Amino acid sequence: MRGEFSAIERIAASLPVPAAGETWIGDDAAVVHGRDGWLLLAADTVVAGVHADLSLTGVDDLGWKAMTANLSDLAAMGGEPGHALVTVSGPGDSDLDALYRGIGDAARLYCCPVVGGDLTNGPVLVVTVAVTGTVEGDPVLRSGARPGDDLWVTGPLGAAAAGLRLLRAGHARGAGPAAGDLEPGEAAAVRAHARPVPLLAEGRAARRAGATAMIDVSDGFAADLGHLADRSGVGFELTGLPIAPAATLEEAVGGGEDYQLIFSAPDADAVRTAFGGLPAPSVVGRVVADPGTRTFKGSALPPAGWQHEWQMPRFPSSAKPG
Repeated sequence: MRGEFSAIERIAASLPVPAAGETWIGDDAAVVHGRDGWLLLAADTVVAGVHADLSLTGVDDLGWKAMTANLSDLAAMGGEPGHALVTVSGPGDSDLDALYRGIGDAARLYCCPVVGGDLTNGPVLVVTVAVTGTVEGDPVLRSGARPGDDLWVTGPLGAAAAGLRLLRAGHARGAGPAAGDLEPGEAAAVRAHARPVPLLAEGRAARRAGATAMIDVSDGFAADLGHLADRSGVGFELTGLPIAPAATLEEAVGGGEDYQLIFSAPDADAVRTAFGGLPAPSVVGRVVADPGTRTFKGSALPPAGWQHEWQMPRFPSSAKPG
């Protein structure tokens, strides 16, 4: 069994089933019963050299990304941030001041204070953030899309992948003034890669508009829309995509860490009303009943996107990993 998502399915099958009404593994955040309603729980890890090349972006950008990856998961549920725990493992000469400057920038901007965590030595810089969140009413899961719903995207796709391409080509470093003579769209792409933005207000707007399912674009548009379709047991027909100015179609389809939101909703007027005062989302297609139908402008949407590689050992059917 290879691949991150196959491994997650295997792990989930070895763990207890969720309590009645709760959502555990398999969505952007876990949803559990809290004292005053639903409590959202999310955790994510960023690793230097895997999620960020520190020769291209700063340690502060790594800290920012560690926070915002989790906040984007809350956005995909239509939620509000609560508190964060941060665990850092890394070499003794890691620049903790810069790392926590990026973490703190995101925590303050998005009102998610860091209240604790852990610090330990390790061979490579690894930052793990866990967050809590709340939601008014019911959260939006990945599993509720229905045939006939419109499919929406909150903004242009492919900017983060384009920014990484520009950085690798030596055009700029990080999100600051070193962007030099880049065109505005290129500079925005570099910023999108170094400092992705969690769309919390847009997630709440989609929930108010009656979104039936939602996911953030972290692994890539095609991959993440596929996750939503898998969980909902539906297919889709795409008619077009909003593409970031500096990005290619391939980057829009397969580039990760855009943190735009994909959601399904049955009432276009309700969506437009709920997004009043925010950047308008775009209709990119519709949900269909046949799970095998996954097309873009009439042709099969090619599989694209990112996942970590795992080789899971084969356990006897009665055994669990231990």
